[in-house]
Amino acid sequence: MTRLTAKSSTIFITDREKTNVYRSLGDVPPELRRKLQESTQGINSATILIADKRGKEELVRALQGRPSDVQCRLADNIRAKERPDRSTRLVKNPFSLRTWLELLLPVAIGASLWLLIGSRI
Repeated sequence: MTRLTAKSSTIFITDREKTNVYRSLGDVPPELRRKLQESTQGINSATILIADKRGKEELVRALQGRPSDVQCRLADNIRAKERPDRSTRLVKNPFSLRTWLELLLPVAIGASLWLLIGSRI
């Protein structure tokens, strides 16, 4: 069975006014190419591989600002760490023994010290 693989690239560069589409890095004007290379070498850059028609549709959807159907595992993990599940959080009972001890122990120690100092005078 013969397998055919087609390789193509499309570069979308958007500025404040319009979106330009280029077929290769060589087609990008030198000034834009320099800016593109600077921006893609930073910590916030990533490589996007679009392997099928659905990937192209997702890219167009993202460029239009519409929500995506694709789940991003990294973003999901970050969100999960920012707000833990209710099942893992401890819900404090306002009438628990620990709460009463935290409130009354400092009062008891303070009262004891006050009585000790007051009885020596």
